[in-house]
Amino acid sequence: METITPQETQALRALAALSQAVRLRAFRELVVAGPAGMTPGAIAERLDVVPSSLSFHLKELVHADLVSAEPQGRHLIYRAHFDRMNALLGYLTEHCCGGQTCEQAGAAACCEPQEAP
Repeated sequence: METITPQETQALRALAALSQAVRLRAFRELVVAGPAGMTPGAIAERLDVVPSSLSFHLKELVHADLVSAEPQGRHLIYRAHFDRMNALLGYLTEHCCGGQTCEQAGAAACCEPQEAP
């Protein structure tokens, strides 16, 4: 039996979390929001999703370590983990083009991790 590496485990967890439409859309909204992040209410409004349903989906993204939730006053602020996103893209494209320079090489670095304001 093959041993699954920690890198594979993380990739599988992230891909499983993103394989549901609401979670994928929520993650993309958080990527667009950047380091400022968004409240669950703002995400629910943008996606036209019931907040209680969105809460379940955000929890799954947090569990997959693609998103963080930080209390800010009376609200939670959700932020995409750009380093994890870039690591996943890097893992998926690691041997792209047979290890040769590829036109897609710069795509994974589109959102370098930044400090939240």
